[in-house]
Amino acid sequence: MKYIVLKSTGKIAVEESSPPILKKGDVLAKMKVCGLCGTDLEKMQGRYVASQPVLGHEASGVVSEVGEHVEGFKVGDRVFPHHHVPCYQCHLCRHGSETMCLHYRAGNLDPGGFSEYFRVPAWNVEHGGVLKLPEHVTFEEASLIEPTACCIRALDRCSISGDETVLVIGAGPIGLTHIRLLSMRRATVMVSDLNATRLEFAERFGASIVYDAAKTDVPLKIKEQTEGVGADLVVVASGSSGAIVQALNAVRKGGKVCLFGVPAKSSRLDYDLSDIFNSEISIITSNAATEAETKAALKLMEERKLNLAPLITHRFKLDDFEAAVQTAQRGDCGKIVITP
Repeated sequence: MKYIVLKSTGKIAVEESSPPILKKGDVLAKMKVCGLCGTDLEKMQGRYVASQPVLGHEASGVVSEVGEHVEGFKVGDRVFPHHHVPCYQCHLCRHGSETMCLHYRAGNLDPGGFSEYFRVPAWNVEHGGVLKLPEHVTFEEASLIEPTACCIRALDRCSISGDETVLVIGAGPIGLTHIRLLSMRRATVMVSDLNATRLEFAERFGASIVYDAAKTDVPLKIKEQTEGVGADLVVVASGSSGAIVQALNAVRKGGKVCLFGVPAKSSRLDYDLSDIFNSEISIITSNAATEAETKAALKLMEERKLNLAPLITHRFKLDDFEAAVQTAQRGDCGKIVITP
């Protein structure tokens, strides 16, 4: 089989090997579609803060083999496998911090989602990490379950009431997903980005107003639009420290800033922290998702309440993975997916 390898130098290569050997409780899946995530790019650049640089986690596929003692799955099942699954029993899990569970990142797709075949570890299978797909949910749609789930968890943590003004900073695929979900929650959504192409996407995805951050004082414009108040919530769908400062300057007193994008290692802010206290700003971080959110994302897709298919603008084969990365780095695209 072919699969993508991340070398210690940060370079990527297409290599070949035999499919992974299953252990008791494992499932082997034939990859159909795997989304290219911003964190994949960060891993290649050595900027990602997690210790496991496995590439490819937004995968969908078909069960091609099941290990001993696997129940509930058979060869031919169409599935979405979540790459990380918590234990649901430890102190962190029981107090709502499941993605901080020590077991959460202990397992992963092997050798990663960018592979013709990948092994789903028994832990993930046994703890509800593999979802069966309804026939009318396509593999491309299923590849969007994981990032959508992450957005759902972030907005749940921010407790959106439904009549709020929200600024989304960053109009990449994640920002666009936030726009759709926020619109479903009846929020008024404004968007800022440095890329004109992405701002055009944002308008099509339901943003009421878009701002070119390269040409506009975004916090000033937000204040003008809200009669001097500011945004109730700012979702930072970017890892830029400058975007975080922009968010802090655009949010209202008593408002919330959601840090969703992954900052690079050693990021620092040039900001007067006393303003956060004096303005009673809540900073809410959100990292990854659990099966509660993956199931919620799949249900929205299954019931046709959430159509994210237009997010996908480019499709590449495994052999053309480097071209996919180059396209993503240019930034003038929507979601990129990889197929065998």
